[in-house]
Amino acid sequence: MTTSASVPAGPQGAIAPRGTVTDRLVEANERYASAFTDPGMDARPVLHVAIVACMDARLDLHAALGLELGDCHTIRNAGGVVTDDVIRSLTISQRALGTRSIVLIHHTGCGLETLTEDFRHDLEMEVGQRPAWAVESFRDVDQDVRQSMQRVRTSPFLLHTDDVRGFVFDVKTGLLREVDPA
Repeated sequence: MTTSASVPAGPQGAIAPRGTVTDRLVEANERYASAFTDPGMDARPVLHVAIVACMDARLDLHAALGLELGDCHTIRNAGGVVTDDVIRSLTISQRALGTRSIVLIHHTGCGLETLTEDFRHDLEMEVGQRPAWAVESFRDVDQDVRQSMQRVRTSPFLLHTDDVRGFVFDVKTGLLREVDPA
């Protein structure tokens, strides 16, 4: 697996003149597609589980959880926050595509621990328009996981809220630690 640390760099850390990062991604896709065969599956996850996690690039969820293509729905955003859009995706996942379990994964060293709602104010000052969304920053990752579990469990749109579990992924060890919902 190629990581950003192994990307050839030019002067001042710039990407070497092999094209843009997007160009490299498209080239990688062409290589992938040349050996691709249709796995013959539909959009329903085999394990009937939806995972909500942070978008942090250090989280390789499939590898960390032993998942294969088609096993789960994966919903990612900054912080793994259960927002209205996450509830939307979970609702579709459950009601239209058969998932029953929800796993929430936050992690140590999250960038949202360093932000505040002042981030929105700064954006408003810069661009002249206040974002409609909240930053959802936090100081206590366990409490943030509990809040996310509560948002899922109390959503009127979700059919299955009895199997909702929350975890913190340690980015130094790769281990999950379950958070008590109490």
